[in-house]
Amino acid sequence: MAPEPFQRVLDAHADTVVRYLTATLGAHEAQDAFQETFLAALRAYPRLRRGSNVRAWLLTIARNKALDAHRARQRRPVPVETVPERAAPADDEGPGGSALIAELTAPRAREVLFLRYAADLSHREIAAVLGCTEAASRRAAADGLTALRERLDPPPSSEEGPVTLP
Repeated sequence: MAPEPFQRVLDAHADTVVRYLTATLGAHEAQDAFQETFLAALRAYPRLRRGSNVRAWLLTIARNKALDAHRARQRRPVPVETVPERAAPADDEGPGGSALIAELTAPRAREVLFLRYAADLSHREIAAVLGCTEAASRRAAADGLTALRERLDPPPSSEEGPVTLP
């Protein structure tokens, strides 16, 4: 029995892959990585084993393309008007262009949270995509959620004292 046509795979999973790449790379780089992801997937599709989790397989390819884009970004020179005497601190904007998200969680936790809640993958599928154990996926998700909660709803400062309502 032949595998389903690749166009059906593309139609079924394109939105998830685009959302993942946009979250990890930002809108501009996501489009290039999306095309590279599906070109690589098209080349490898005939060798995909029957019964494989196609969504997890595609997200693994997308993750590798995102890592390639991050590495390429590190190597690109940044044009400047004048060369400063001292090196400037690194820009902490992070993947996806959101300083808040970059500030909230570690890269692994950010990936796990996206795959869990935006792509709706199970922890077993996330472990397959990221090449880690299911327990590590659960731990990263818990750590990421804790960091998000602390950032969005910080505990009251001890300097402020107790809050009293009139």
